Amino acid sequence: MNNPSWLTVFPDNIRSMLLKLPPALFARLEEIRIREGRPLEVNAAGRHYFLTSHGELTSDPAIAFLPGKQEGNRFLDLITNHSLYTMEEELRKGFITIAGGHRIGLAGRTVLSGGKVEHIRDISGFNVRIAREVLGISDRILPSLLDFKHRTIFHTLILSPPQQGKTTLIRDLARGISSGAWGHPEAKWPGLKVGIIDERSEIAGSKRGVPSFDVGPRTDVMDGCPKAEGIMMMIRSMSPDVIIVDEIGRPEDADALAEALHAGVKVIATAHGSDVSELTHRPAFSKLADPPFFEMYAVLNRSDNELAFRLWDGKRRGIDNSGLNAKGREKYG
Repeated sequence: MNNPSWLTVFPDNIRSMLLKLPPALFARLEEIRIREGRPLEVNAAGRHYFLTSHGELTSDPAIAFLPGKQEGNRFLDLITNHSLYTMEEELRKGFITIAGGHRIGLAGRTVLSGGKVEHIRDISGFNVRIAREVLGISDRILPSLLDFKHRTIFHTLILSPPQQGKTTLIRDLARGISSGAWGHPEAKWPGLKVGIIDERSEIAGSKRGVPSFDVGPRTDVMDGCPKAEGIMMMIRSMSPDVIIVDEIGRPEDADALAEALHAGVKVIATAHGSDVSELTHRPAFSKLADPPFFEMYAVLNRSDNELAFRLWDGKRRGIDNSGLNAKGREKYG
């Protein structure tokens, strides 16, 4: 079993426990949770387990390994590269992204300034979310997003609850759109210029500005940039045909998307949610509702380690994808 780079950020004893996991389960790890004084937990393929000090899986938290302050401090030292003070902005946001697009969520005591979170201190909880590349995960859904009249894609919003595969999907959509792998025999046009706004460095997993994942041959990445500002920068500087952005939700995000529309740029975006009807109750999306901005909606639902989707058109009318329910499923992980 090849040791992935994300293993290097764990204290030696926890790394040793993880390496004792069955190879098939190790290869499908999605989350590793370190909570000071509480059981060490892993999540693989949607199922959670606790780990004993011998690296054995258990459902009994009473016999699981309990990371202490020493492990927490060592872990924090490793993920910040021994320079906690340089991570003030990340601490304010509550997560740190490490090389490869792996995001580490933080929990602890917040310090407020003017009623807003300034940073987190006394950090005692960590959630390592492992980014994985799944080439071809978008092959079934991309043909449904094609605008044949204009030889491009529809403005599309992808919804799902957390940890259902949104980021994995849009990463692969960038690859398909950029390379012209449309997955439809009548789609004859070449790949389009794609601009990824990667605020949290998760989509492309860039290292010093260079993507570590395959996001396609005609894709540019604005890494570590706030979404609203990054969209405008990308439009001005790189003239993309399509912009891809993850987890929109703020009013300024909606304003930037509207500007993309006026500039003739297509958009694929994601947001948290489980149904398109929820959007009418969210201020940021109400700005994009009349006239409707999005021409297609997809709601993801992971089941039995597969990624399934349901589709709606721009007027939020369900599209009969009974023929897609079998086709519209891809193995995840």
